[in-house]
Amino acid sequence: MRLATCVRSRPARRSHGRRGFTLLETSLALVIIGVGVLAFVDAQRAFNEQNNWSSRAATGALLANEVRELSRRLPKYDPVIGLSVNGQTVVGWGAGAEKVVVRDFNCLTDFDGKIFGRDGNMPGPVAAAGTVVPMTDADGVVQLDDEGEPKSLEGWQQNVTVEKVDPLNLATVRADGYFVAPSGSDPGIPVDQFPLRVTVVVTYQGPYDTQPAEVTRLVWVVP
Repeated sequence: MRLATCVRSRPARRSHGRRGFTLLETSLALVIIGVGVLAFVDAQRAFNEQNNWSSRAATGALLANEVRELSRRLPKYDPVIGLSVNGQTVVGWGAGAEKVVVRDFNCLTDFDGKIFGRDGNMPGPVAAAGTVVPMTDADGVVQLDDEGEPKSLEGWQQNVTVEKVDPLNLATVRADGYFVAPSGSDPGIPVDQFPLRVTVVVTYQGPYDTQPAEVTRLVWVVP
């Protein structure tokens, strides 16, 4: 006699398809990614700007000190004619027409009103040796122009001002020919015995800048 076997069948599993992203989830993910990318780009831009400014500040400080080193070995006034007043005319202040290049300068007052470099009245920017500061590439190789001469550092300018100041108040500027005449026991102050204040303003104008920007200002007093 055969025994009937009762087989209990398992219920069939319901097949579910893989659930995808909804439109809202996709939008939120794009927003998060976009904010992250924008933050990265802004940080990179700020880093580049800071790096460029640091490089310019270092170059500006160097160019200002080059003028100081160039002029510090010179006397205040022309060693031949000195400084004097002939009526209303001051003799011996500023570079004469015979002083064409900076190597012709033989006193500090020759630098007054001179602009070295971009759109200036003297070649430049100028180095402490009296030569023009050349442009170099990333490897330090000097760039040459079409005639084989070194290119000057583009965009930079050294603006020099020399002023006579009062010995009792260095903030008070006196005229080039100012002097104090002797009076009684007061010996006065001769025209060539006043301190001189020298100001060097270094500016830079890039190829896309509409106007130059001041980078460095260096001021010192020669007793």
